[in-house]
Amino acid sequence: MADQFTDSANNVIIEEVNKGLNPGTIVLLVVATLLLLFFVGNYALYMYAQKTLPPRKKKPVSKKKLKREKLKQGVSAPGE
Repeated sequence: MADQFTDSANNVIIEEVNKGLNPGTIVLLVVATLLLLFFVGNYALYMYAQKTLPPRKKKPVSKKKLKREKLKQGVSAPGE
């Protein structure tokens, strides 16, 4: 589908229509697809982990913190 034009000096100018996708568009599509797959995969792994892994254990409270909390509440710490 080449279009022919004639300029003021009667020179014939033939314009070729670009067939196919622009290389920049192809790169953009590939990068967008990879990002989409990455996020969908992460979400799937997150949902799987939420269903299968046991809940996290809470860290044990140190004796120093227990003593401080009891003093705040007005209860004397044992051994004092």
